Amino acid sequence: MPSIDQVVVWIVIGVLAGSLVGRLITWKKEGLGLRRNLGLGLSGALIGGFLFRLVGVFPNLDRVSVSLRDIVAAVIGAFLVLGAYWYANRESR
Repeated sequence: MPSIDQVVVWIVIGVLAGSLVGRLITWKKEGLGLRRNLGLGLSGALIGGFLFRLVGVFPNLDRVSVSLRDIVAAVIGAFLVLGAYWYANRESR
């Protein structure tokens, strides 16, 4: 079970990852918009962080407060959330 400080790190990194992914997807400076960037990043960081811990990806990088694993997990998690969002909207049309 991750500690509360690790979850806070996931959230902060997630906000940055959501903004990055939003900008990469739309090729606009504002990305998907503030709320969607934040939601995408937060959910992506939490999902990516839990998945990376569960699978054991980069286990030796835990000793760093903001590890490379946290950043990579947040970005990959944001892409997973975005893919699920697009898939759900595709099915509803």
